[in-house]
Amino acid sequence: MTALGGTILVVEDDDSMRRAIERLLKAAGFECAGHASAEALLARGIDEDSACVICDLRLPGMSGLELLATLRERDISLPFILVTAHDSPGLRQKAMQRGAAAYLAKPFRGTALIETIRQVSGQL
Repeated sequence: MTALGGTILVVEDDDSMRRAIERLLKAAGFECAGHASAEALLARGIDEDSACVICDLRLPGMSGLELLATLRERDISLPFILVTAHDSPGLRQKAMQRGAAAYLAKPFRGTALIETIRQVSGQL
């Protein structure tokens, strides 16, 4: 059980980045489950006790924004943190308008991700 009350779902196609995020979260005391694609996460299913989703924007197949839209269409309202190495003008606003709880441009500090998780989950 994490301080958030559930597992953090990590969706990142870059294996080294996904492992780095998982190590960071585990070191901070969180439970997490990594997935290489949005489709892999959806195939696994979303547990009701999940805490939040951390998702890359650019993924093979379904993008991070498409995953966000799919979750919202299915009435899954988990906090969604979108991360991207391809930041562009208006992308943050677009993500937030579509229901993202937070947006981080890569590279980001590990502490920034932990703080963001706590903010979106109300655990400050």
